[in-house]
Amino acid sequence: MTSQQILIGLGLTVVLAVAAQVLATRLRIPAIIVLLPVGFTAGAITDNIHPDDLLGPAYPPLVSLAVGVVLYDAGLGLDLAKLVGHDRRTVIRLVWIGVLLTSVIAALAAVPLLDISAEAAAMLGAILVVSGPTVVGPLLGYVRPKERLQRILMWEGSLIDAVGGILGALVFHVLLNERRHGLGAWLLEFLASTAIGLAGGLLGAALLWWLLVRLELGEILGTTAQLAVVIGVAAACDTARDDTGLIAAVVMGVAVASVPEFDLPARRPFFEALVSLIVGVLFISISATVTWTSLRPVVLPALGLVAVLVLVARPLVAGLSTLGTDLARPERAFLGWMAPRGIVAASTAATFSTELAIGGIDGAARILPVTFVVIVATVTLYGLSAGPVARRLGVMRPARSRPLLVGGDPWAVELGQVLRSTGLDVLMWAARADQRDRISAAGLELAVGELLATATGEGAEQESVTAVFLLTGEDEFNALACAVLREDTELPVFQLAPAEPGEGVVAPGRDGSVLFGRRLTGEAVARRFAAGARLTARPAGESVPPGHEALFLVDPAGRLTPVTADRRPPTGGEDGLYVLLGPDHRD
Repeated sequence: MTSQQILIGLGLTVVLAVAAQVLATRLRIPAIIVLLPVGFTAGAITDNIHPDDLLGPAYPPLVSLAVGVVLYDAGLGLDLAKLVGHDRRTVIRLVWIGVLLTSVIAALAAVPLLDISAEAAAMLGAILVVSGPTVVGPLLGYVRPKERLQRILMWEGSLIDAVGGILGALVFHVLLNERRHGLGAWLLEFLASTAIGLAGGLLGAALLWWLLVRLELGEILGTTAQLAVVIGVAAACDTARDDTGLIAAVVMGVAVASVPEFDLPARRPFFEALVSLIVGVLFISISATVTWTSLRPVVLPALGLVAVLVLVARPLVAGLSTLGTDLARPERAFLGWMAPRGIVAASTAATFSTELAIGGIDGAARILPVTFVVIVATVTLYGLSAGPVARRLGVMRPARSRPLLVGGDPWAVELGQVLRSTGLDVLMWAARADQRDRISAAGLELAVGELLATATGEGAEQESVTAVFLLTGEDEFNALACAVLREDTELPVFQLAPAEPGEGVVAPGRDGSVLFGRRLTGEAVARRFAAGARLTARPAGESVPPGHEALFLVDPAGRLTPVTADRRPPTGGEDGLYVLLGPDHRD
């Protein structure tokens, strides 16, 4: 290819990756549903986008490094401390039982259905165990199942992505090394590969600790340092032994997430944007390599494999994983109907299939097109059916609000109790220990970790937060947090009116985000509460009593609407409940 063709191909790949993700966001569907057909179509109508032609022999190593970055990012979300009781037990079982059963069932079914060797079937089975939050998250955001189910599925997807990546790399080494040297020699090489990956991951984690903890690099430089370490260590491990960099990347991510000293900021816009771009480019590039010639003979057999995975493997895994737990039967059934495949399946198939074919594994050339069909079919099937299935099983989350109340002053805690009394599921966050103790003593759910981790991204999805209310007694914190959160989340964010508008380093928010109007400031609410005013819930059809202030309206469906500077409460004739602040008791 000429330099002009390479430039066109690279530019087109990036443009298509971003455009497909934008379109998917507007359509409110998982990006993979758009990325795969776009990449496949682009690969069919133009030669400029084929990664083998664009990058030549550099393509497989670059895919491996890109997957390493994605797996490192997945590892950063592996915090099992947030899972307790039966939920934790279920997630752990879903991962290890799922890996064992799904890989075996998929491999056994692939041999007769696809007419491939046992070795190629074993590789395919290892590839198809993964799911992933990049696919599960958007599906759950659209379906909105119960919070518990969403939390379990999100954690399963995050964990099994990393485990599946490691499994794929290990099976790859098993197949090639056993064929070359026999079982004894393979065992030594297998142990050597595992040791190199673990050693590289631990060394990388130590290097990250030195950079992020000892040198205290800032957010921007710290993020680029993480990227450099992950790519450098993964490349070094892959140089020593193929594909051990994936193991090292996962180990580094888990170490950074697990060691408290790292204390990474929850807000990582650059890294998250980079991972999103990598995912898009990988899907476009990988699907462009799938030709209709390779796809046509495997479509029907691959759909048969999908049927086995959907109707046999996943229900069996979910059933065994939830035995002895307090999950209800409909909840267990829904877990058995949600296992789409995503980026790690596609990237590991692209990374390993070609080398296995070169190594003489019969049927290895079919691994990538079959994986392509499985990804498209499972995402489409679950995307179209998960909503109706959730409604039929009665596990869809009601359209009730779940507010995140930020602050632990006495009046804010009483507000949380009153909102809970109206039927809402309230989540609270506070920075000070005494405020957190007050929230816990009141029996309200307390969010752990950083505010940004709870109010944005996967944290907000896992906690099912629908709106954020900044109720602290510090006006500057409320205004600053409101400004930051608006950049990082699509959730509505509200703040108390500052006591002195126009003063300080952060300007007051827009009228639509200022709670209770600009007259009823946070200081005024706290002072009035300290003087004896109490918060109560009363039918909205009644008029607001003299001396009371309407703060919220909770409609019969459980949707919470705050009173703001530009939205006053209706005067009578409404169903639902008002949350009112009464007058103080001073004579």
